Amino acid sequence: MKNKPILIVAGEPESVFLELFFKSLKFRYNCPIVLICNKEILFKQIKDLNYKFLINNINFEEINSSKLVKNKINLINVKYQKLNDDNEKNKYISKSFEIAFKLIKRKFSYKFINGPINKNIYLKKKYLGVTEFIAKNFSIKKYGMLIYNKKLSVSPVTTHLPIKLISKHISKNLIIEKIKLINKFFITHVGIKPRIAVAGLNPHCETILNYNEDTQIVSKAVKLAKKLKINVSGPFSGDTLFIKANRKKFDVILGMYHDQVLGPIKTLYEYDAINITIGLPFIRISPDHGPNKEMIGKNKSNPLSLIRALKFLDAR
Repeated sequence: MKNKPILIVAGEPESVFLELFFKSLKFRYNCPIVLICNKEILFKQIKDLNYKFLINNINFEEINSSKLVKNKINLINVKYQKLNDDNEKNKYISKSFEIAFKLIKRKFSYKFINGPINKNIYLKKKYLGVTEFIAKNFSIKKYGMLIYNKKLSVSPVTTHLPIKLISKHISKNLIIEKIKLINKFFITHVGIKPRIAVAGLNPHCETILNYNEDTQIVSKAVKLAKKLKINVSGPFSGDTLFIKANRKKFDVILGMYHDQVLGPIKTLYEYDAINITIGLPFIRISPDHGPNKEMIGKNKSNPLSLIRALKFLDAR
């Protein structure tokens, strides 16, 4: 099972992702890699960045493990007509994800990486992010975002919500759901029972208002999760939870909103982290970077997050 192929959707056609992919191939992986991408875009970037790779062209309809080669890029070509048109980009990205999802549903692989996409154009406000888009396509209602690093990982209860909506979406059941998902993922895929800290919503877990979410919701959720024999504690004040003496006590910090935990983790580890969607029937990872169109062709982008993603999947 460990040698199942790693499926990679290159994502946005105008992106630094392929540059990072090329750089990540300086390492050897036990699993074959299947790249779902437009052939012309791939070849152009290989030429522009002066790389040399062996390509194994794969017919999607006939694909099986025997046709894959470990020391080559196994390529599934996706047609793309470059017209500087958002609709054409969306068709290309949709087809790329569609191919990957079909292969996963066929049990061809349970290892999936997607490159970044322009969420404002492709998702068109139908979904908060790619995490929600993928979960919807597999009819998964209980899922979460985990930014994983061996030393410390973080997870937000809410993802890409505007600040003014966060308190309305936090509930005791939702917090417990995320705690359970984190606990199960670490036991199943990392091999440890994680030490989970929960950050409060309000500064110092206090408020001048009559209703305090930290005492009425967060604290009660933590107490109930403890009864499930999960190693969880909190709520802790977000302003001190990430200082060295505190964060070394935990494997994961669960925050109430996106930037509460993603800001500190990116400050601490920068590109040394990967975005994993937990709760899916497969492992989906997105490297922690965007399309960064301005850096295309400069060969200066940092591949560390993609390397971490490939190594994580290669070991599982």
